[in-house]
Amino acid sequence: MALLSLLGATPKTLVWDNEGAIGGWKRGRPQLTQDAEAFRGTLGARILQCRPADPEAKGLVERANGYLETSFMPGRAFTGPHDFNTQLESWLQRANQRHHRRLDCRPADRIGADRAAMVALPPVPPTVGWRSATRLARDHYVRVASNDYSVHPSVIGRLVEVVADLEHVTVTCAGQVVARHQRCWDVHQTLTDPAHAQAAATLRAARLPRVATPIDTEVEQRRLSDYDALLDLQEGVA
Repeated sequence: MALLSLLGATPKTLVWDNEGAIGGWKRGRPQLTQDAEAFRGTLGARILQCRPADPEAKGLVERANGYLETSFMPGRAFTGPHDFNTQLESWLQRANQRHHRRLDCRPADRIGADRAAMVALPPVPPTVGWRSATRLARDHYVRVASNDYSVHPSVIGRLVEVVADLEHVTVTCAGQVVARHQRCWDVHQTLTDPAHAQAAATLRAARLPRVATPIDTEVEQRRLSDYDALLDLQEGVA
């Protein structure tokens, strides 16, 4: 969506390979996911899904990916998707000024005609990102792409909505934000908000049973002769 916003328009047709987030083919017919259908509908565009095992249909996309892998990626390091997109945007401004032999012009010279053939962006942008709803478990963490993010333990057992985009993971309960983390792009990490950890410790302490302090009671010690008298034992008997 960031690329379309940069263009200020959207193509009439979006071409996609058969990745799971977009859809697949069933019984010889393409089928979009619910989220992809909503995205397409908001933009007012058509999504064309490439047929399985048809490399010619997606050759243009593969050539573009190969160009990025050989011309943009080597020698670069990225801290995350935002840094990747920032570097890519700067690089594309230079790359699009180069004369393209197949086009017989610079790509920058064609963008005006391409934009004129597109349709206007919708007044309300489509919903993007990853969304799910779950009941918060007792460990008060939610998982997004193999990483665990802490949530305020006050909503344990309640239904929460998890929304993740390229930069943040946000958790809400009944419209109230109960967690907000920077998106982690490593794998198998646990991210804990110190405020959530402190609240969990407070709740655990309040639920622990209180142990009564032992009372120091003085116990009388009886003489052995008292036991002899009680058992009616005669003095001197072995």
